[in-house]
Amino acid sequence: MTEMQQNTKKKVEIDFMYIDLEVCTRCMGTDDNLDKALQTVRSVLEAAGAEVTVRKTLIDSESKALELEFVSSPTIRVNGQDVALELRESVCESCGEASGGDQPVDCRVWVYQGKEYTVAPVPMIVDAILAATYGAQAGQPVPRTAESVPENLKRFFAAKASNATSSCCSTQAQTSCCEPAQKSTCCSPAAEVAQPSGCGCR
Repeated sequence: MTEMQQNTKKKVEIDFMYIDLEVCTRCMGTDDNLDKALQTVRSVLEAAGAEVTVRKTLIDSESKALELEFVSSPTIRVNGQDVALELRESVCESCGEASGGDQPVDCRVWVYQGKEYTVAPVPMIVDAILAATYGAQAGQPVPRTAESVPENLKRFFAAKASNATSSCCSTQAQTSCCEPAQKSTCCSPAAEVAQPSGCGCR
């Protein structure tokens, strides 16, 4: 390959941003489907001479959400454009559990070919990657807003931060130590006081 060919190589930059990959079923499912989509189009990208970069970023604070103009979890952008053509959300019980709070948390709902999905469908991701590879634009992208962090995400970050400082064990340990209904008696300062040996996570 000549130097000129290298300099004109098509660049496809994929950003996957999420708030949790340990408990949130929507984030984990979308992460898996992104990997499947990349496998599906790998040979096409190679044939087109595309240079693909994938970045996976945990959004764990308001400041990071604001910096990256992150408005809903999870998010996939291809060459800076959100692959979702509209912004929809619904209550995500697993993210409420991940934050350790009692406030509901909304996560993204993906709309593709008239149907709603709680994880990004593989064909939707494939369409966005191929559109970027061949210079097309797959519809109008969701507007990005850098002015403020949505209240929904603020509640998530605040609950997670509070839980991390007040609980008797780490957030990671809490995800598998007991059933969701038992969290208050297993993963809390009260549980640590009641059990001389520590809370139920230990």
